[in-house]
Amino acid sequence: MIAEVILNSNAKQLNRVFDYQIPEKYVSKVEIGSRVFVPFSNRKALDEGFVVNIKESSQFKVKEIAEIDEKKYIVNSNIELAKWMSKRYFCNISDCIKLMLPPGTTTKILENRVKEKSASFVYLKKESEEIEELIENNKIKSEKQIRALRFLIENEGVLISDLEIFADVTKSVINTLEKNGYIEIENKQVERNPFIHKVVKSDTDLVLTEEQNKAYEQVCEAIDEHLYSEFLLFGVTGSR
Repeated sequence: MIAEVILNSNAKQLNRVFDYQIPEKYVSKVEIGSRVFVPFSNRKALDEGFVVNIKESSQFKVKEIAEIDEKKYIVNSNIELAKWMSKRYFCNISDCIKLMLPPGTTTKILENRVKEKSASFVYLKKESEEIEELIENNKIKSEKQIRALRFLIENEGVLISDLEIFADVTKSVINTLEKNGYIEIENKQVERNPFIHKVVKSDTDLVLTEEQNKAYEQVCEAIDEHLYSEFLLFGVTGSR
């Protein structure tokens, strides 16, 4: 199978597709919208690109895709939109595709990309009734282990750090519980929220100056009369 790839480049002469062989190990993973890393020209470093089409064969002698980013960022409809934007605004397709990617994902160096944040969560591996029975029969004697287990009975699926703090136990206690088969630890991806601790203050109503109000009224008048008018506004960039 052959993938048609748009390279992540600002060069106008590279604003076209290049054919690359899809290796057997990537056949089930590469699809339209996939971000891939490919050898190009005589460069030692791999170039980033986006698959915009897949076909059976190529008339050229082609190189193989070297790596693939398995995380899905864009779909076929994004590619079609990027092609339209490229023609409409006379820019490279790759520039349009980059506008659709999350921040931190456009670097060509894989190690420098923003990595998904993951965290370790603790779960009971046995039923709570069985845990209580083991405690009552002195099968589990450690006060710290009992404290951790009873906290998990009430709050299963908590972060390791939270369990350490609220149950007042150390990581070694948690490791012992895991070793003895009472709990299990799972690494899960957690959503990044850059605004979680940000305090956003409410804006106050803005009062237009006489000049601003005059311009505002002219624009409103054109809208009310369904006129497709043009207006040139003067002012300091970014001012309100």
